Amino acid sequence: MYRKLKTLVEKGLVKQVPAVGLGAFRIGFSLVILQEIVFLFYFRHLIFDPVPFFDRASPILHFFLLVWAAIAVCLVLGYHTRRAAVANYLFWVVFVVFTPMWQDFDGGFDQLMTGSSFLLIFLPTERALSLDNLRSKLRYSTPASRYEPNDKVSVLAYYLPLAISLGLLYLDSGIHKLSAEFWRNGMGAWLPPTMPYYMSAIDMTPLLNLKLVEMFIGYTIIVFQLVFLFLFWFRPFRVPLLFIGAIFHTGIILSLNIYPFGFAMLVHYFLMVPFKWWRKLTQALRLEQPRLTVFYDRQCPLCNRTVIIIQHFDIFRAIEFRDLQTYAKEYRQLESIPESELLKDLYALDGEGRLYSGLDTYIQIMVCMGYTAPFGWFMKLPGVYHWGNRIYRRIADRRERVVCDETCAVTSDPGSWGEHPFGEWYRRYAATPAQQTQRIAKFLILILMLQLNSTVHYGLLYRCGDDCDMGEFGRVLDEVSNSIINFSHAFLGITPHALYMHDHFAGYNHILAITYRDETGREHWLPFVNEEGRIVAPNWGRVQSMWANVAVTSHMHRERLSKFLKKVTAFWGTKLGLDLSHAEFVIKLKEVSVPMDWEEDLRRKNIAQPWRDIGKIVWERRNFRVELPHIDVEAL
Repeated sequence: MYRKLKTLVEKGLVKQVPAVGLGAFRIGFSLVILQEIVFLFYFRHLIFDPVPFFDRASPILHFFLLVWAAIAVCLVLGYHTRRAAVANYLFWVVFVVFTPMWQDFDGGFDQLMTGSSFLLIFLPTERALSLDNLRSKLRYSTPASRYEPNDKVSVLAYYLPLAISLGLLYLDSGIHKLSAEFWRNGMGAWLPPTMPYYMSAIDMTPLLNLKLVEMFIGYTIIVFQLVFLFLFWFRPFRVPLLFIGAIFHTGIILSLNIYPFGFAMLVHYFLMVPFKWWRKLTQALRLEQPRLTVFYDRQCPLCNRTVIIIQHFDIFRAIEFRDLQTYAKEYRQLESIPESELLKDLYALDGEGRLYSGLDTYIQIMVCMGYTAPFGWFMKLPGVYHWGNRIYRRIADRRERVVCDETCAVTSDPGSWGEHPFGEWYRRYAATPAQQTQRIAKFLILILMLQLNSTVHYGLLYRCGDDCDMGEFGRVLDEVSNSIINFSHAFLGITPHALYMHDHFAGYNHILAITYRDETGREHWLPFVNEEGRIVAPNWGRVQSMWANVAVTSHMHRERLSKFLKKVTAFWGTKLGLDLSHAEFVIKLKEVSVPMDWEEDLRRKNIAQPWRDIGKIVWERRNFRVELPHIDVEAL
């Protein structure tokens, strides 16, 4: 098996493909990271403070979130990509393992983000749609020769994230689903959107009321998850799997309030888009004719750098560049300008033959490029234009021109590892294809063993319960296996994916909400759970998981419920400006139905169920207590 795996890895390393899909994946994945950091910063007091705004967490956490956000921006732009990827991975591990995100606020996708962030360190995602490409062009280009960075990658750069982040996750999740009654009944996609705590604001009732359609969706998801890992390698299956997976995760985004998980999974499908689709998209974006022709001095280093920068960002190819030394005599608009003056500025001609120079050329470039037009219009404003023109003249008049000879040639090859943060280490230990093949094969064996341990432990042995009792030796193995899972969970994101299973929904026949009364006695719903029982924005993702999966469950515990009632009322009470030195909140309960088989119009029925008051939360002199006089929480 190991030899066969090495052979496959070797073939994958040899086959080179365009990097554009990998670059698109990096941008999409990094935007998911960035939005999650913004979410964490908004809810930083709820998540990290023991008691929001009262017993505060260390303020250094807030600083780290800002640093992490800057790193995510670098990943989006592809700026120092590998260094940013290393830092991003470390932040995921530290925040998930050493803060309440580990258990209380598990957003359901932290493990996916950790695992994919680890892979991102080693993937050459900077080879497309990145500022690192621009940096390489500027560093190694000269007036005599234009350097073009390598835009090809090994096909393994596409296959490995798909196999590890998607394929193994799907397979593990599919095996778990086989043990869930409502999934076996075909209702796996139907039940969660009928439960108020999980449904989105979009009313999916017309679709939910089609039993056969819901059964088809449910069974398709199970089959899709079980076969994805084994089929996506083959070209005939790739596009069908792409469409099914994209529809699957788009459905999660639209029907449930766990949109971060849906987007995190969806962006991985950029890696499955056929390369010819990217080529056709590129051709469709490019204009048939340039909107502006720009003339520059090819002997001027600054002018050449300017051309490289503009061409890098000109995605529509709206600007055509021509050097003055070759083409100036072909245009009558330039003939009357003395050569000494001609070489001082950038000149441009638009489609109507109008001539621009200096700052006006840059303004027209920004306007013609399309998406940068607002910057061009801003530069035209009175005051801004004159200030910008003064700066431009100062730079243009002081620049130096050189006559390029053989000394302009690139004197050093950037090499494959030139921009890698561990370049010297790579040159020494992983410079040959044989070494790379061996290390990748060993890594894949390790991942497979860790995933097998997790799947067998929780997907099979845990599910069969007492029937799998292996005695004292078995209990020792169980502890060892569990310890390994904790390691793989924390550092590689390999963990059981038993999401939305029967053992979570069974008996989940009640939900809670919180209201408060203003000074006039009028009752208001806390902006958390609304009158319908839905958890409202922005309390989605990991905050929804905290409330619906930890605080309120089918078997609640008074101490755990009290902890999160305290957190929620302290956070939203302070946000609303309530005086928590003397405040009361009302705890409401609604009964809902979570059947294991289809029931018509269940979403509307659950929403329409009445609320009843079951207790109150009292804040007095910043002391907190919960009063549930007639309710046994553990019995709910």
